[in-house]
Amino acid sequence: MGTNKLPIFQCQNIMVRITEELIRKKSEHNECIIGTLEELSLHQEDVEKIENVGNWCKELQILYLQANIISKIENLHKLKKLEYLNLAINNIECIENLEKCEYLTKLDLTLNFIGNLESVNSLKNNTHLKELYLTGNPCSDFDGYREYVVACLPQLKSLDQKDITISERIKAQQIFPSVEPKIKTFQEKYYVFREEQKRRLANSNLYDLDNETFWKTSTENSPETRVEIAKRTQKNKELKNNPEKAPPKKEYRCFSKNGRPLNCNQAKLDFTFDMDDPEKYLLDVAVYKHLDTNLIDVDLQPIYVKITIKGKVFQIVFAEEVITHKSTALRSQITGHLVLTMPKANYKKPLTQNKQKSLPEKKVVDKKNNYLEVEPSIDLDFSKIVDHKPTFEDNLEVPPLEYG
Repeated sequence: MGTNKLPIFQCQNIMVRITEELIRKKSEHNECIIGTLEELSLHQEDVEKIENVGNWCKELQILYLQANIISKIENLHKLKKLEYLNLAINNIECIENLEKCEYLTKLDLTLNFIGNLESVNSLKNNTHLKELYLTGNPCSDFDGYREYVVACLPQLKSLDQKDITISERIKAQQIFPSVEPKIKTFQEKYYVFREEQKRRLANSNLYDLDNETFWKTSTENSPETRVEIAKRTQKNKELKNNPEKAPPKKEYRCFSKNGRPLNCNQAKLDFTFDMDDPEKYLLDVAVYKHLDTNLIDVDLQPIYVKITIKGKVFQIVFAEEVITHKSTALRSQITGHLVLTMPKANYKKPLTQNKQKSLPEKKVVDKKNNYLEVEPSIDLDFSKIVDHKPTFEDNLEVPPLEYG
């Protein structure tokens, strides 16, 4: 599709064919006899083409071919007794080659890519057709879709699991001349869309993606992408049954050759790492919400942390050392996220700039009593203190003082 090189994971010869061995395997209920087989189920077999069934199983009445990658209705003209054909969830874009299935009563084409609504006219000769399912096809979104089908197929009793009433049939036939041009216009628009879609897919790198990236990439719903999905699914089954054929897994290195730790996200987890805080590192890892905590192992070292989740490694290296014994690892009960708080080892708490300098203490002076201070080195001898008597004599002629 628009490239010459073979895609990394695309297998060229992957088509499953309808072989005699496959039909006998599916006919165990008939003792593996395919000539008299009346019911055959070949659903979900990644079949791309209808073949051989009409040659080997001419007595078939019920044929299940849903959930394959069949792109064309073909090679069923020999099944004269076929009553129920299930081709739901395939890649069919046109209704065709069923005119010879004379007893066809029920046809299921749910979830295909039928944009050619006029192709329902090919069922006019299937006079026994009572039930038709076209839900999920592009044509079912056309304005006037139901009226068009009801008017084109008067033998129908039910369309998309909804019964067709007599009044609805009469009304559909009456407005058919005005509905038919609208249907043609819608078909032309769809053809233009399909051509543009094919070009987009051809120019995209869808087929060059490796297997892991492919399943994570959203793609358009188209026959081409369904085929690619089926091929990759089948290839994965083969590799699971034959592990020796599997491509070598990508090797994740957590350390360099000289022992230096490396960043690694083998688990493909989303995370946020806050390095702006000068005091600590904050790591938030989006662990799966319903994952058992016992399956998570955290190994914190001064310069890196290694988180192992179900055997897959998530490792991140720090620019500065952290204090491991002061770090915490908590898990949210709501989101399941694992949050690690790791203080930085070199962080120093800055001094407050507005802090006032302490004033020197003032000495408190007792103004009431002032005492003489004597140095403790002087030896005081209180025994030498004597009582001095007065040296004057009392004159008896002098009268005493009177207090009044």
